Amino acid sequence: MSMQPEHRAHPGSQPGGWGGGQPAGQPAARQAGQPAGSSMGQGAPVPAQQPPSLPPQIDPQTSGAHAAPPASSRVTVPGYPSGPAAPAEEKVDTGPLPSRETLRREARAASSRRGAGDADVEHAAELLKSVADIFSQRVVGQEQLRTALVTALMSSGHILLESVPGLAKTTAAQTLASAVSGSFRRIQCTPDLMPNDIVGTQILNSSTGEMTTQLGPVHANIVLLDEINRSSAKTQSAMLEAMQERQTSIGGVVYPLPHPFMVLATQNPIEEEGTYVLPEAQMDRFLMKEVLTYPRPSEEADVLDRISNGTFDQPVTGRPISTDDVEWLQRAAERVYVDPVIKQYIVALINTSRGGGPRPVPGLDRQVRVGASPRGGIALMKVAQAVALQEGRTYVIPDDVRLLRHGVLRHRLVLTYDALADGVAPEAIIDAIFAAVPTP
Repeated sequence: MSMQPEHRAHPGSQPGGWGGGQPAGQPAARQAGQPAGSSMGQGAPVPAQQPPSLPPQIDPQTSGAHAAPPASSRVTVPGYPSGPAAPAEEKVDTGPLPSRETLRREARAASSRRGAGDADVEHAAELLKSVADIFSQRVVGQEQLRTALVTALMSSGHILLESVPGLAKTTAAQTLASAVSGSFRRIQCTPDLMPNDIVGTQILNSSTGEMTTQLGPVHANIVLLDEINRSSAKTQSAMLEAMQERQTSIGGVVYPLPHPFMVLATQNPIEEEGTYVLPEAQMDRFLMKEVLTYPRPSEEADVLDRISNGTFDQPVTGRPISTDDVEWLQRAAERVYVDPVIKQYIVALINTSRGGGPRPVPGLDRQVRVGASPRGGIALMKVAQAVALQEGRTYVIPDDVRLLRHGVLRHRLVLTYDALADGVAPEAIIDAIFAAVPTP
């Protein structure tokens, strides 16, 4: 099997967010015979370009005139179909969100039907504080990482971490596992890693002559797949059943995975030689993709102080929560009330990423080849419920949907070749989508 190097657009490579592409709302000039989706031909003069400012300023009086572009005008790439557009006759619009008091009343009514109440919020706050206290003893800073990990765990999802080496990804995974009293396994992905090395295999017992099953390291509560893009596509696909079905098949026998179960996969955006592109089916299995940044200078100084003082060598203080508590948190997050207006808001956001929605983003079809799938809408809602519970509420507000929008959607948008060549940041496209959809 030949290795396919992974190509990735790095955020922030161009001012203005979109990168050096054509201005929004204007078709890109192409020479005759040039395939759609490619940039201007070699040797052709490059006109002065002004990247559009993001988020776009949409006039409420005229935004309705921007209709979804016809399918014939969408960018197509040879060998890769363009994403389906939202039906023009099915425009999803958002209405006004009820008042906070109405949301509280609806949340209490829904909670009473499910046997929950405000006690969920108080108990959840106690459990989350215990996890945060243990996490802060081993990981300095990285509040965004802690929020993403806890949210993914509460949402029963998996997370993909992308960063350069040395940003405490492994330490964070180990600390999270110890904070919830869960088992932890680390799998170093290499090109020669086989599926049986992950899920398990059957071994012949020479003394009895019978086959015995040896479960693989994936049978743990927290599984860290380090540098997942260095394993072959065959090995990567072996994780699909475990991540989605939460079970493995060994010798025709199904073995359920422990509860809770969470996969943390990491990949290095710098060293791309000898890596394999993650299949889109597997990318969509991740609830979130978090891009880590370097810590602040004060946080790096704190790390050096803790190493000098031997703080990291001391045992962790505080009582960890149990895996039963984690499952309770997951059920409590599912009980968080989501108003129908919030659901319509999420549907409108997902449809806008496909070129539809109540106010389509001009020029989006030249940047996004395939928008978010319905699984993206489900992820937005689940993450918003977990965020609301962490904020001490039993109902979701639009701010909960927006808080982790980049992590939920950045890996679900398939950009065009033009967008990748121009260094378009997925985060800028996501911000443009959220700016275009009216907030309830």
